[in-house]
Amino acid sequence: MLAGQWPKGWPELYVKRKYATIDPMVRYLGHSQCGFRWREPMQAFEFDPQRKRMERMMVDARRHGLEDGYVFPVHGRRGLVGVLTVAGHSIDLSPSEMAMMDALAKKAFWGLLETQDPAAHRRLSRPVVVQMTKREMETLEYLGHGMTSNEMGETLGLSAHTIDWYMNGIQEKLQAKNRHHVVAIAFRLGLIS
Repeated sequence: MLAGQWPKGWPELYVKRKYATIDPMVRYLGHSQCGFRWREPMQAFEFDPQRKRMERMMVDARRHGLEDGYVFPVHGRRGLVGVLTVAGHSIDLSPSEMAMMDALAKKAFWGLLETQDPAAHRRLSRPVVVQMTKREMETLEYLGHGMTSNEMGETLGLSAHTIDWYMNGIQEKLQAKNRHHVVAIAFRLGLIS
């Protein structure tokens, strides 16, 4: 965290009750590419097994003056790098205000990071260079369209085994854990659209 100001007692209660493990805002960040209001994750996790704990967390937040809020993720070339959370009394932001807050979150994060930790700023903002062969790029593009190894093999005139060999190379180059992670990283890096 580069900067933060929370109501007195809230950070301690948040840690004591281990809300970080179920915080719907934190969990929703994995799904969101732009800013969102607190109620969106609560709606998204309507049937989650941790729903009662999430609701309890929101009640505790309201007791500390955090009635409502917005979360604005900041993404770098390597994924989520920061978050701007604004909370307090309930207000409605228009779509244009949401877009401005998204831009402000990015500008503030990168500005603060450059001042507070120049080494981290250089590390997070340097270009990502990934060398891919033509065949790997084709395979990656088809994976992004949801094709299986067999379907890609038929399309490219290769065996599923060869496609899996290409996929292993792509996973290694992108340092991805699995094929879903490959697609997420490839989208973030602009390798596929």
